[in-house]
Amino acid sequence: MAGNWTTIAASGALALVAGFGGAALYDRTGMGQKQTRAYLLENPEILPEMAEAYQKQEAKERLAQVGGDAMQPFPGAVLGNPQGTRTLVEFSDYNCGYCRMARDHVDALVAADPELRVVVREWPIFEGSEEPARMALAAAKQGKYAAFHAALFEEDSRDAESIRRAAAKAGLDLDRAIEDAVGEDITVELAKNQSVAQALGFGGTPSWIAGGTPLEGAVGQERLAELIASGADDAGA
Repeated sequence: MAGNWTTIAASGALALVAGFGGAALYDRTGMGQKQTRAYLLENPEILPEMAEAYQKQEAKERLAQVGGDAMQPFPGAVLGNPQGTRTLVEFSDYNCGYCRMARDHVDALVAADPELRVVVREWPIFEGSEEPARMALAAAKQGKYAAFHAALFEEDSRDAESIRRAAAKAGLDLDRAIEDAVGEDITVELAKNQSVAQALGFGGTPSWIAGGTPLEGAVGQERLAELIASGADDAGA
């Protein structure tokens, strides 16, 4: 970590003190590190800003390595406009209380932006979450993902009976959904979501990709809206 801080600090301080042309000379003589240290001691308020910028850059580099895997949904597992030109990706777990809170934020964003598509990546990380995640993807195969997603979050628990009630409320063909839920395509999707989340450095749900920026946590509707607005049209990413 110390090496990273030296690299980050040196880049910023050398540009300020001597310009990029003198950077090599400072590095060879050791003057660069001395002046960097002095500058940072005199201006400690810039450290959080530098750290944030570094973390954002790392996150975007990880997203570039993942490629389009994160942006393309499991067929039907989309909220909002499936053909929308702006994309929000949510990694979600039905047993995550913060995901339940975030649902209202996502609904509001969708209502406010007819060009927003929300790609929901089912990422069952809590105990007892795999069965509802599988059933949600089975609902997607019947074109009823949004209805099931909303109905299950309205339930007080995620047990088998709650899943059945949500399936009935969404109008699923339950026998077909039960069979589809254990299909290989859904197993592959869950494994892929786990792999992508790990590649992006996510440690929990909800996690997001908004405006080309990966971030974690219940960050709120306003922050998500800012990032979505800052990103380029990206439905085809």
